[in-house]
Amino acid sequence: MTMPNQPDPRIQPPTEQRQAQPTGWQQSGGFAPNLQPAPAQPKKRRKWPWVVGVFVALFVIVSVAGNDDEAASGDADSGVAAPLADVPAAEAPQAEAPAVEDSDASMNMPVRDGKFEFVVTGIETGITTLGDNPFLAEDAQGQFVIVTMTVSNISDAPKGLSPSDQKLVDDQGRTFKPDTAAALNLESDVTFWDEINPGNTVSMPLVFDMPVDAVPTAVELHDSMFSGGATVSLR
Repeated sequence: MTMPNQPDPRIQPPTEQRQAQPTGWQQSGGFAPNLQPAPAQPKKRRKWPWVVGVFVALFVIVSVAGNDDEAASGDADSGVAAPLADVPAAEAPQAEAPAVEDSDASMNMPVRDGKFEFVVTGIETGITTLGDNPFLAEDAQGQFVIVTMTVSNISDAPKGLSPSDQKLVDDQGRTFKPDTAAALNLESDVTFWDEINPGNTVSMPLVFDMPVDAVPTAVELHDSMFSGGATVSLR
């Protein structure tokens, strides 16, 4: 039963009336947009992992270098030498020629010690007093023995020479030092100490105060206080 003034649902409206009603965007005069989804933007690669990796690599390199330095210092402290690279070996400096000590040398025979060449030319014994000058004259405690010689500088540089570095030996093996105060009464190129230029030759008498019964047998001639010395027989 139909209500009055209500259309009968069984009666369909004409085709023109059943056309679809325009939508809102059609009413506004627009067109349907392309509804395809926008392409996804490529993801940016993060840079911080690379930065961290670089710092880690640097840390490892520094740690390894530090361990190598500690190992090298440890070897040095323990007395173990670290291996060396192949480096051409420098030429070793040539050692100075050893001092000449010839027990067979005798007077008037040249002998060498260090930078000097000595030639013993004579010996005098049994002298009790030296000098005419009352301020310089010396009396022997026993006897004065005078050993005369020449000394030549065979090096290429000036060299100091001292009578006090020489020694006299007697037949009992005793050694005697020069009496430089008594030597002032003698003509000498070297009284206390003198510097001899290369190639020059000087005269140097040595005065020794020995017991009266002592017999001088040899003289030890030295380039310096600590040199090996050369022995010349006085017999």
